[in-house]
Order: sequence, then C-alpha cells, then structure tokens
Amino acid sequence: MNEEYHIPFAVAGISHKDASVEEIEKAGFRDEKEFYSVSREYFRGSILLQTCNRVEIIVEGESEDLNQFLFETGRENFSIYEGSDGLRHLLLVSSGIDSMIVGEDQILGQLKKALENARENGTTTSLLELCVNKSINIGVTARKETNINRGAVSIGSAAVKLAEREIGNLKGRHILVVGSGEMGMLVTQALSEKDLTAIYVANRTYGRACFLADKIGGKAVRMNELDRYLVLSDVVITCTSAPHPVIKKDFIKDIMKKRCWPLEGHPRPLILIDIAQPRDIEEGADLVDGVTLFTIDDLRSINELTMENRRGAADRVLVMIESELPRLQKLINRKVSDYTVASLYSWAESIRIRERDRALVRIDGSTADYSQILDDLTRSLTKKLLSDITYAIRESTECGDVKTAEIIVNAIIKGEPICFPKRES
Repeated sequence: MNEEYHIPFAVAGISHKDASVEEIEKAGFRDEKEFYSVSREYFRGSILLQTCNRVEIIVEGESEDLNQFLFETGRENFSIYEGSDGLRHLLLVSSGIDSMIVGEDQILGQLKKALENARENGTTTSLLELCVNKSINIGVTARKETNINRGAVSIGSAAVKLAEREIGNLKGRHILVVGSGEMGMLVTQALSEKDLTAIYVANRTYGRACFLADKIGGKAVRMNELDRYLVLSDVVITCTSAPHPVIKKDFIKDIMKKRCWPLEGHPRPLILIDIAQPRDIEEGADLVDGVTLFTIDDLRSINELTMENRRGAADRVLVMIESELPRLQKLINRKVSDYTVASLYSWAESIRIRERDRALVRIDGSTADYSQILDDLTRSLTKKLLSDITYAIRESTECGDVKTAEIIVNAIIKGEPICFPKRES
C-alpha cells in the first residue's frame, strides 16, 4: 500500500481486458447473499459489482485478506489493487475507461445498484460509501467535460451492430430478444431504430415482456413459446439474469430441424448473440448445423470501430483522474480521523459518565436538583476538552500524517509512551 494511503482499502477485479467470458463466468458469484455473508468474516465492509464483462470486489480491508478470501472461495485470475491503486482502478471503471465499450454510461447505474445491494445486505461502511459515490460523481463529470460517451455504444447496441454486420441489413428481418432487464431495454431501443418486420420480446415475467414490447412496438412472448419464435427469427439476442442457461443445445437442435428448407433439407441460418453473464445459451450450441453463436468476447471489434473518435477524450479523462486522486485521497484520510476520534470520544464519555454518577451519589438526598446541572456541566466540559485535539487530529490526517494522530490518542486513552518514528535523513 502506498505510504500516503493509510486506510485498508482494496479491489479485486477480473474483466474483459484480461479474461475470457468463460473465466469471468467462473469468477462470478451466483448467490450474492452468500457472498456478503462470507465476506463479513474477512472485511469491515464489501461491495460486489458484477456485469456481463467484469466482476469487482471492493472492500474496506487488507489486500492480504482479499487474497485469502479469493483463495478460499475458489476464485482465480483476479487482479488485486490496494490503497491509491485501488481507488484509481475504481475511477477508471466509473469513468468508462476500463469498459469494453469505452465511455459507456451503463456502468454508473451498475455501480449504484451494487452499492444499494451492499446496503441491503449490511456490508457498506462510511468509507466505501464515500469511495463509490465519489467515483460515480467523477465518472459523471468526466463524461460531461470530455464527451467520452459521445459516439459510444452500449453492450446492447453493440450486439445489434454485430447482427447487422453478420447479415448485412436488418431490414425486413425477425429479431427475438430474450430478457427485458436493463440490457434488454438497450437492445430493443437499438432495434426499434431499424426497419424490422418484427421484434419479439420474451421474458420469464410475461408482464415485463409486455411492458417492453409495447414501448418499441414489438410482440411479447411467453418463455414456453420460445420454440415457435426461434423458428421464425433470423437473429436471437439473449440477455437474461438467469443463473443457468435458458436455451439448451438439444433445444436448438430441435429448432433447427423445424427451420429446414423444404427442398434442400438444410436449415435456414440462425444467429445467436449471447450477452448475458452467466451465459444464457448452453455451450456447444454453435456446433449445431446452421447456427452461428456470438458472446461478449465477440463485441470487442465493435468497440474498436467506435473508439477512434474518443481517444482524445480518453486521454483527457486519464489526466482528470490523476488530478482528482489527491483530493479524494484527502477526503479519505479525513475519514480515517473519524475512526481515531471515535475512540477518543468513547474514552472521554466513559469518564464523563463515571464522574457524573459519583457526583450524583454524593448529592443523593439533597433537595436541590443537581443532576441536570451536573450532566450539562460534564457534557460541556467533555466537548471543550476534546475540541482542540479533534481539530489537530483531523488536520494531521488530512495531511497524511495519521500515525501521529494515533500515537497521541493511544497516549491519552492507554497511557502509551509518545514515541514518534524517526525520520530518514
């Protein structure tokens, strides 16, 4: 950990940049409640961010503990970032620099959702709230000031571009979208701009499929009707949040038999684009005659085509991140002082209560109401005793000198000798 960074903070990440879709799938946590339950044993706080092309574990804790957590939960291929490097990585993620589709906006909503999930599971801390919220704010500012998201496509619209590239033109085609969450919304929005003959929307919750289909002038499909609409469709884009494949290899085999040309006995081609994580389409489906299967990994080329216009913006975002890091560092160092000062106030409060109770025993039986007077007096005395030292501790930690603050507090509450570390000449 960098010397300027004095609070345990670490991030473990695996993404499209250094892992295949299979490796990311294995690294994910299908049961998030179980993740949060186990993580409490290792860290003061934790946040889990999972998208179709990345898994990030953000913790208030030591990098050594994070490594141990990954080992004991059977996770591999994660990169570990600690201290200011962890914070820098978080800013790269929130700004869209680290995204497969550089500059895309969806990561901001995904970070907010991850933070909310951690709150619901009781694993956030004031430090993690500060880090994630500030990273979101900086991500928003980066997009406004550099326009890095101008011309960027989402994963959903990239899938549509991929379909267009494969069959030349979507005009007059039939497209089936399986899944109507955030990604399904992005896919159907991109498709609604094309001159399609039909857009079908299937979802486990039929009402949700109807809602989305109505918005884009499509047709809602029940999941038990998938076979019929797979036979009709030229392209199928899947993006559910199911923990297991929703379209099996044997199911595709049966579908392709129904898509055979009457005279040739050869099936009409079917393009499957799976942008779900974990995957919606069972491995091996692409071995079925007539089927072409694409996954998240195949969208990289789409990003490369749209990236040229945003390289200058990306460079400006990197400069912005480096300029923001010291300011965020100062805020986090100040947060350190809250932990230190809390122990000081707890110590002082215990003295206040003890002395108050002793005083009340001494005046017991007196007709005068001294209890409120003594309580007010001791509260005021405590605040006056601690106000100056609180200011000094916070000033020290803002400057990165948390060690001095800890030495002073330990000297007060534990009677430890004040031995400052020797400075190197």
